[in-house]
Amino acid sequence: MTYAQPSLNTRVTGRRVVATIIDSIVLSVLLGGIGRIFGIDVPTDGSDLTGLSFNGSLLAATVVLLYYILLEGTVGRTVGKFATGIRVVSQDGGRPGLVSAMVRTLLRIIDGILGYLLALIIVVNSDRRRRLGDMAAKTLVVRAG
Repeated sequence: MTYAQPSLNTRVTGRRVVATIIDSIVLSVLLGGIGRIFGIDVPTDGSDLTGLSFNGSLLAATVVLLYYILLEGTVGRTVGKFATGIRVVSQDGGRPGLVSAMVRTLLRIIDGILGYLLALIIVVNSDRRRRLGDMAAKTLVVRAG
């Protein structure tokens, strides 16, 4: 099954920013709940995965990786992307797949420098509105049809 659309509209930069904020809130709530359930001090603001317990940092990193890889790789959307009406697709408009989602997610480490300022600069200056993770994974973020 593909998400092929007559024209892939990649002019969704504002929606991407809002989706990132929503996903940050969702992950913060999710990590806070998991931390309470397991009695582990888990970072919930994404600012420091090294300053807390090893178990809490490892758990937080695992949850964040799984959130993005599984949701974007299988359905092309996180909660934030769903709420803002956008999705991740392969360059041909199909489902991105788990490998592409993993590449996109791992490159968030670089894209996320200075609170995603680097990603924003790259997105607004690229021809198809792609951040570094999208370029490496050969994906696009488009309006959901």
